[in-house]
Amino acid sequence: MSYFPMSLRGCHSWEHWEWDANSKSPAAQLSPCRQAVYFHTNVLLESEGTAGVRGTKGFTCGEHYWEIEFSEPPYGTSVMVGLGTKKALLHTGNYRSINLLGMDEESWGLSYKGFLWHGGRSKKYTEPFYDKMTVIGVLLNLDSGTLGFYRNGVSLGPAFSGLHEVGVPLFPLVSSTAAETELQLGVRTSRLVSLQEQCLHAIAQSLEPQAPLEALRLPTSLQDQLGALCLPTSLQDQLGALCLPTSLQDQLGALCLPTSLQDQLGAHLLPPLL
Repeated sequence: MSYFPMSLRGCHSWEHWEWDANSKSPAAQLSPCRQAVYFHTNVLLESEGTAGVRGTKGFTCGEHYWEIEFSEPPYGTSVMVGLGTKKALLHTGNYRSINLLGMDEESWGLSYKGFLWHGGRSKKYTEPFYDKMTVIGVLLNLDSGTLGFYRNGVSLGPAFSGLHEVGVPLFPLVSSTAAETELQLGVRTSRLVSLQEQCLHAIAQSLEPQAPLEALRLPTSLQDQLGALCLPTSLQDQLGALCLPTSLQDQLGALCLPTSLQDQLGAHLLPPLL
């Protein structure tokens, strides 16, 4: 089952990367199509530690979305979805059950218990998800440097920032400590961010928090577009339902605005950037 966000449809293209048979824990087995991963399948050994697997494609720019389906209810110390560099650890062994993704500076992860992990530190992000067939979406934008997650099509909001400063390719990752965990790779899409949007992100990142855009003495149309980029990402999932041009949806990114604001959006953002 897919929960591909409406706000991304029409501007994203399909991708076909898979799990890497050469970049995984010995305790991880892949399906023939390499879209499903099975952790700790030896019923005699059960789980002997923490196991992970990396995707075949690393990302350095643009916007990327993919989904991970939990074929069985998650349980145990840790089952995680996230991303990391090629240096990210994929196996512990020795019965070390840990939150593998985010254990150091090389990876970023979300645990099924609702905590985000990076650099060995955690923080509460969302409610735990225990249900079978839960679908976790991952939205990575390497031009704005942001990473966010979805749960069954509903945005959970921004999770991490500053990923555009990492400087090396980032790869999709999953991990588990639990015996017979099955995770299925779902929708995979991407979008190259336009030069105009890259410039907008660069300006937005250089602004001080709460800085008034009027003080920059920029053209009104540019101020409006910068303001749209700075709106909370929690307004995400209804954008696709609005009758807005695809180019405008691209500029707004992952926003979801009430229908009552549609006319105002059109009035403020339809003029082209000069």
